[in-house]
Amino acid sequence: MTFEPDERQRLKDALQARINTLAAGSAPHKAVMRANTRWLSNLLCEAVVRDFPPFRIDEPPSMGGSNTAANPMELVLAALGTCQEILYSAYASLMGIPLETVEVTLSGQMDLREMFDLQHKSGAGFSKIRCETRIRSSASEAEIRKSVETVERCCPVLDTLTRPVPVTGQVHFNNKPLA
Repeated sequence: MTFEPDERQRLKDALQARINTLAAGSAPHKAVMRANTRWLSNLLCEAVVRDFPPFRIDEPPSMGGSNTAANPMELVLAALGTCQEILYSAYASLMGIPLETVEVTLSGQMDLREMFDLQHKSGAGFSKIRCETRIRSSASEAEIRKSVETVERCCPVLDTLTRPVPVTGQVHFNNKPLA
């Protein structure tokens, strides 16, 4: 998919305006993302983000689910791929790099024995994620390399997955904090 020149310019202008206000200190530099989720039945859950309609999360039949939606780990992969694509588009706009397509194929490897509490060696999440990005552009290889370096340095989902991030919380049982 390609942008019309005026769309690309609008994107560039919006991004540059945001960058300028952040650099000038005239806009808040911290953002808080939120999501609300709830269990519906069996392994089916629902998530709500901002004012968008709820979307569902499920597991495949091999895991006991109904196969009606992506599972949480697939959503992690989708979040990484789409975050990369968004940043390629954003930085291409700022760098003046023409893009024809950006596609990311991802796979994640995990040991199900960890998730099912059968062993405790490597952790219940992904032990390895493989990411293959395909870019079509009339830009030079040097321009694309610079774009790749910038995206890999600035991608918030990649950063979240590759460094320790504290996760805190509290469980409430029958509307009271569980001690």
